Amino acid sequence: MSTPAPQTLRSLYRSLLRELPPRTTPLSHTLRSTFAASSSSSTTSTSTTTSSSSAKTELQKVQEAEQLALYLKAQRTYVTLVERYNPGMNMNEEERVRLTARRVGMDLPVDYAKE
Repeated sequence: MSTPAPQTLRSLYRSLLRELPPRTTPLSHTLRSTFAASSSSSTTSTSTTTSSSSAKTELQKVQEAEQLALYLKAQRTYVTLVERYNPGMNMNEEERVRLTARRVGMDLPVDYAKE
């Protein structure tokens, strides 16, 4: 088993960052330091021989990170679809009733607030 190429690690790192919130978080700092350590160890391991167990754990970490990237992408897609096809989910009851009435061609009477 060989260690993953630096291009693969860079691609995986970018795909994980794409799925995280745009602001800088402690998680993004942790990811950066982990991937920096992984890429530096993979470049040094090409010149020196490593044991198969350390290469296996490195490959397992990369596979887990790929699975995490796929999971985060699926979650983002799921949230987008739920918001698109359930538009009244985040509305209060009054707004939902008003929009339902408009859907069938009715307008609710205007409530005047006491001033």
